Formats: sequence, structure tokens, C-alpha cells
Amino acid sequence: MAAENSKQFWKRSAKLPGSIQPVYGAQHPPLDPRLTKNFIKERSKVNAVPLKNKKASSFHEFARNTSDAWDIGDDEEEDFSSPSFQTLNSKVALATAAQVLENHSKLRVKPERSQSTTCDLPASYQVIKSSSDAQLSRNSNELRKCSWPGVPREVRPVTWRLLSGYLPANTERRKLTLQRKREEYFGFIEQYYDSRNEEHHQDTYRQIHIDIPRTNPLIPLFQQPLVQEIFERILFIWAIRHPASGYVQGINDLVTPFFVVFLSEYVEEDVENFDVTNLSQDMLRSIEADSFWCMSKLLDGIQDNYTFAQPGIQKKVKALEELVSRIDEQVHNHFRRYEVEYLQFAFRWMNNLLMRELPLRCTIRLWDTYQSEPEGFSHFHLYVCAAFLIKWRKEILDEEDFQGLLMLLQNLPTIHWGNEEIGLLLAEAYRLKYMFADAPNHYRR
Repeated sequence: MAAENSKQFWKRSAKLPGSIQPVYGAQHPPLDPRLTKNFIKERSKVNAVPLKNKKASSFHEFARNTSDAWDIGDDEEEDFSSPSFQTLNSKVALATAAQVLENHSKLRVKPERSQSTTCDLPASYQVIKSSSDAQLSRNSNELRKCSWPGVPREVRPVTWRLLSGYLPANTERRKLTLQRKREEYFGFIEQYYDSRNEEHHQDTYRQIHIDIPRTNPLIPLFQQPLVQEIFERILFIWAIRHPASGYVQGINDLVTPFFVVFLSEYVEEDVENFDVTNLSQDMLRSIEADSFWCMSKLLDGIQDNYTFAQPGIQKKVKALEELVSRIDEQVHNHFRRYEVEYLQFAFRWMNNLLMRELPLRCTIRLWDTYQSEPEGFSHFHLYVCAAFLIKWRKEILDEEDFQGLLMLLQNLPTIHWGNEEIGLLLAEAYRLKYMFADAPNHYRR
């Protein structure tokens, strides 16, 4: 009975010494367990020795015929230190490597060129191509570094497309990529937009229709009917393509920086007061599609902010409370004294990425840095919120009742802020990140 239990234990255990474990990552696809199993079975068949009609004439033959806790079934009959098992590992590794190389080669080949054409290229050209890819990687890192302190207005549209991952770094692929993605977006419009009047989509569309006029109500650009129609299409298509979250109030604000930046590519004057009816249909279609895809890239990184019960926001608000309790205990205790909960003011900071607290020009400057930072919207934003709160510590400590504190925190005087104030805010946020990001226990009680 004990031997039977031991045998079952080893059958259940997946982590045997020397066993092949799948490796996950962007550069390495998961190892197909069926591939591993087939290799083991084939290897077992090749190395199997028929012993039924042959007496055990040696210790090794006797050991092969003996069942004990290490016999775990037909799939893994080999001794882990035997040469045959090492050969098996090499075969599987080679097969997996071949699969990775094949996948990478398919990704690199342009649509209009065949695989055979690429393989027939001279070795010197392939070396140059490899060097070019490395150069593109270096250029991408350099672009992020240069964009962190702010992006000039004239190059911001193309820079944002690159930083968001919407536009490829390879200049030869950009035109075709933009054309394909824009056509794909308007394909979604043709396929899905008419369904907004269907019963199961009516609530989503109604909420979008209500929220659009509330988006930056003091900026004339966003009160134009044509602009509101564009926003309705962008938000509705995104919502039905992301059923896990659907449309949530606050997502409408996230379209505006992208729309203004891509509009500035065609407008030299004040964008916030520009009449979009002066633009051609092709220009408007390009702005709409690019805004949709870049907003989608942003939301891919923070979608748990908008799923049921918004767990991402709950976690970030709690992390903000813990961080502030460490960096400014006096402000933290002041909130506790007057029973102010962080969720009462910081929920909006996380949900709208501080867009309701800052002028649009400041949000655009802030997003230059967010897109330059690794996980800028999902992680660095926490430290920006902490720096933003401590910025007003004097005004906070001067308020001595619950109502006064909430009124202050929901109407902070930033209307006259510009690039200088945002630069100082980001510098303080970076300092906090440098101190606490890699040592989270520093702000845990």
C-alpha cells in the first residue's frame, strides 16, 4: 500500500529534478507540453528493451524490471542522469528554439515579401539588418530619455505614436502600419457601430452619450457636435471590444489629450478654440483612428481600474495612503483626525489620471513623461499623486474641519499651472519613486 501511494505521489508531482519546465515571456513562447510528451514517448520506444523473455543477467537489467517510487509511468522511464535523458532535453530544447526562430523570422518579414526571399539574402545584408534592429532599440531608449522632460509641440504627435507602441520604430513600416490600423478601426465602425441601438448595447451608448458633453465643458473644441460624434464612436467601439470592463465614467476624459495632440499635427493656431469643420474628411479620420488606438494602448495597461468594483483603483488608493503615512506623517494624521478617507478624494485622481485636477495643457505635458516611464500610467502615477498631495500640505494643515478639507482637495488651485510646475511635480515624484519603488516595505505598516 505504501509503495502504491509513493507511486501516485510521483505521478502527481510535476517538479522532478531535471524535468523540463515551460518558460514564459515575450521572447519565448510557452513550451508545448504535447511536444515534450511526444518526444519522451518516442525516446522511450527507441530505448525500450524487451525483457519479458530474458532473465535479468545484470544489476542494471534487474533495476529496469523493478518498480519503486521512481517509476512514474511510461512518460518518464529514463534515469535522470542517463545520457538518453540528456539527449531528450537537447532535442526538446532544439525543437523549441527552432520554433522561436521561426516565429521571429515570420514577424520580421514584411507582408509583401516572401519567406524564401528573406532566406536568400546575403549574409552581409542579414548582419546589417541585425545591426539595424539593435540601433532601433537604442533609438527607442534614447527617445524615451529625451521625452521624459517634455516633448516639443511640433514632434509630439509622432513621438506619442512611437512611445505608445502604436507606430513601429522601423521607418519603412510606418506608412503601411498607419494605413492598416486606420482601415481596421473604420472596419470596426462599419461592423459594430449600428448595434448601439440594440437592446443589449443601449445602456452603454446612453451613458456615453450623457458623458460626452461633460468632457472638458469649458473648452469650446469639445462642445462641437462633430467632435462629440467622434468621441462617441471611439468610446462605443472600445467598450464593446472590451466586455470585461465595458464603458466606465472617466474613460471619456482619456481620449481628449490624444485628440488634441493629433489635431495639433494639422493646426498651428490655438487648438482648444479651433473649428474642426475646416479640416478635410481624411484628416479627421486619421485623428479619430489614431486617438482610438493610442487610448486603447493606454487602457491595456490599466484596465483593472475599470473592471467590476475597480480593484486597480482600490489598490492604488490604499498604496497612496500607505506611502503618504511614511513620507508625511503629519498630513496623514491630519486626515485621520478629521476622518477624511483617501478614497473620498484620491479615487478621482486614479480614475481620471489627475485630468480633473489639472489644465489640459498640463495633462499633455504630464503624459509626455508617463509615456516615457516604464508603467507610467499604472505605477509612476502613484508617486505623482503622492507628490501632488504633499505639494498642498500647508493648505491642508490650515483646514480644520472635514468639509473644508474635502472642498480644498476637490478644487485645488492649479488653473494657472504650466510646464514649470509640472516639471517640479515630476521631479519630486521621481525622487519618491527612487526611494520607495524598489523597497515597498518602507511604506508598509
